Amino acid sequence: MALKVIQRLQLLRQTGAHLCPPGELSRTRLLSVPIGEPMCVACLWTSADRCIQRQGCRKLSQPDCGRMSLSTITKDPFYTTGSVSLHKDSVPRFRLSQLHRPTDAEEKAFHDRLVSCSSSRQVLRLLRTVEIMSDTMAAAALHRVADIEQDGTSLKDPKVLEEDTLRALCCQLEQDSGRLTEAGLVSALLACTRLYVDPWSTLVVRLVSESQERLDRGQMSVGQLCTLGQALLALEGPGCGMLEQLMVQVQRQGPGQWSLVELTAVYRLLQAGVGEEGRYQDLLNAMHAYTVSVTSRMDPPAISSVLSALVVLNQTQAMPLVISLCKQAVRHIPHFRDEELDLVLGALMHFGHSDHFLVEAMERHVPKMTFTSHPETVTKVMQYFGCRNILSLPVFDAVAESFVYRADEYSTSQVARQIMPFGKLGYLPPNAGEVFRKVEAILHARFSHFQPRTLLNLLHSCILVERFPVNFVSKVFNRYFLQQLQEQGSGVDRIVLAQLTQLYMTVKLECPFYEGPRLLAKYRVKSFLTPGRSLETPVDGHLYNYVKTGLVDLLGARNYFASRVLTPYCYTLDVEIKLDEEGYVLPASQIDDIYKRIAVCIDGHKRFTVNTRQLLGKEAIKQRHLRLLGYEVVQIPYYEFEKLWNKTEVVEYLHKKIFPLSYRLSW
Repeated sequence: MALKVIQRLQLLRQTGAHLCPPGELSRTRLLSVPIGEPMCVACLWTSADRCIQRQGCRKLSQPDCGRMSLSTITKDPFYTTGSVSLHKDSVPRFRLSQLHRPTDAEEKAFHDRLVSCSSSRQVLRLLRTVEIMSDTMAAAALHRVADIEQDGTSLKDPKVLEEDTLRALCCQLEQDSGRLTEAGLVSALLACTRLYVDPWSTLVVRLVSESQERLDRGQMSVGQLCTLGQALLALEGPGCGMLEQLMVQVQRQGPGQWSLVELTAVYRLLQAGVGEEGRYQDLLNAMHAYTVSVTSRMDPPAISSVLSALVVLNQTQAMPLVISLCKQAVRHIPHFRDEELDLVLGALMHFGHSDHFLVEAMERHVPKMTFTSHPETVTKVMQYFGCRNILSLPVFDAVAESFVYRADEYSTSQVARQIMPFGKLGYLPPNAGEVFRKVEAILHARFSHFQPRTLLNLLHSCILVERFPVNFVSKVFNRYFLQQLQEQGSGVDRIVLAQLTQLYMTVKLECPFYEGPRLLAKYRVKSFLTPGRSLETPVDGHLYNYVKTGLVDLLGARNYFASRVLTPYCYTLDVEIKLDEEGYVLPASQIDDIYKRIAVCIDGHKRFTVNTRQLLGKEAIKQRHLRLLGYEVVQIPYYEFEKLWNKTEVVEYLHKKIFPLSYRLSW
């Protein structure tokens, strides 16, 4: 706000007022220097009839709230939507008692009634029944209105700020700003930012001015400083000068001297923007080290808040803290609110961490919540299990059951994100028929609502589990859809082209009755095996070397098999062995008189789900397609090969797997 004052120096000069140097203003102080008679910045630059300073202006002696008119700010650097100014005389009157504050029981009863209010009208009715309240009660009422009315970056009903009861309350906060407690002052200021009150209204300017004075005294607690910081970020952003002064005071004490509430408040403040671009990293490192020691005392809101902050601040070096928080989260899984569980699972996906105790806790909890939790929470659960390649039958079956009944209320993105893990992990639930009939019904009803890439991901997931969306493939191969796919991002990346190619291969191989449009050659790839995200899992190097040695011993020479062979059908074979019509092994280089091709799939750990021996969907479709293309597929899974102790056992094992109907020759 002080920066805006600087921008208005030209107008100030016209009044003859003498302001402090820009160096002082850069510290966001609202100061006034009298010439002749007292005058202040606030008198000049707000719509009030009187000064917002307690000293230095004779207008302060007026007892009323000043002239009040509603105005709307159409655009502000940190207010993306309209903000309403609060000015004007209002009745009823409120008394914010300082000498005889309500008892703790009275405050608790008020807060309980406040939380039970489900509309702003109910909050206003509650306020009209209270004659004397504390400043923290008044601020809490404003926060509750914000909770109810906030809709993204605006209020659902901005006219709520024109209600006499709310205006009277704000007027009283303005009049009594000098007598408010630190907690009430900063909470009221934060509530004003959440209600998008005009930053240049007399109410906000006076609260900011009073906050600066309290900040100068250096008596605010860490929690109060964090609340003030959140308000300043909303008003001016990370460049606010007061934030530097505020952070100096936050760091006067080490994290070890903060309470848990204060610790999480500092994390939230840094997450909100103060800690961006690597600022205060030393403070964060100290906080991480201390937080590890107190995670056992954290409740669900604290766990989710800290994990969310670690994600936003990209604290990849804080894995010990992430692991410790995950262990504590296991104890609270049934007690997380939906939005808290979303943050926890999102953080664990971000940091790539999973815990089998967490999985067990989720398996106990998820079947109880799939029909009642928010759709995004159910979706986030499936995303977590899919991201970590964890196949949990209790979780997947429960989600599949709820999907049949709730999918109509899901967004298209949620529909796709709930189905994709089934395809990725290659699992069909017991009610698969009902699930995919529901998917087909949604596609028929809302096909045009799907984003192109979301739709492609959904259809590709279906083919991984042998569910063929023939009725919709023709629309995907349509030139208009492919053009939309290109326009959605910066061109079509390789993974999208690979998905299109595999989708086209599937309908050609497994749906011979398909007569729709072909996928143009320019949209096809030559290999599904690409760096990074890929439709094939690269062969495990160590396992491959062991198998290769065994094959040399079995076949007699290295030239009797080829490795990492790219087929004309985009798949890469780990090992290829060629046989003639009589069953003899041919040299790998021979291209004529080949009667049979054997594709040896050396399947390491990464080709299976992490907790079962279920082959991933992309590996299952590869082996299925290779068989349809005429290959004899031989699978060498890691869990069988690891049981072999010596060369003899390896050779015998490979012979039985590759040549089960022939005797082994000794070389």
